[in-house]
Amino acid sequence: MTPLSVVQALRQRSHAALHRLDVEEIGVLRVDASATGICPDGQQWSGYSAALTPGELLRGLKGWWRCDAATVASGQVLPVTLAGYVVALLTGVHTWEKDTRSRYAFPRARLAGHITDLATPTKVVTATTRPDRDLAELLLGSRLPTHSGGAIAYVRTRTANPLPGKDA
Repeated sequence: MTPLSVVQALRQRSHAALHRLDVEEIGVLRVDASATGICPDGQQWSGYSAALTPGELLRGLKGWWRCDAATVASGQVLPVTLAGYVVALLTGVHTWEKDTRSRYAFPRARLAGHITDLATPTKVVTATTRPDRDLAELLLGSRLPTHSGGAIAYVRTRTANPLPGKDA
């Protein structure tokens, strides 16, 4: 059972500042809190758990997903959300591999950071470059609700401009 104070604190968390990204759209990896060890097809486990090491997180989050790999790559980052909150951030998603099931992995992905406690966000920034550290600080622990039928959702980073002559 989650205490009411924790639920209220989560509800007041700020939304991800996606407008500060230099892209129009990003992919968002939506996971649950039950990372699985070995998948039925023999692939290494996937998912998120705060108890995992950064290396284990990276291995479990960088693939294999059904997605539009080109769109994920063009977004340059892949926030990982759990229940609508950014719990990890992958950068370096510029290249991808496709398997025989038409699922994609991002072999050069880097874990820029992750959250070890969502209730009182404890950020662990693992990035080695200033841009990746800045992205981790910007996005980790923020709210990023998505709507999708799959593991990867696509989110616009800016609201559309109003039509000429229309009130904003």
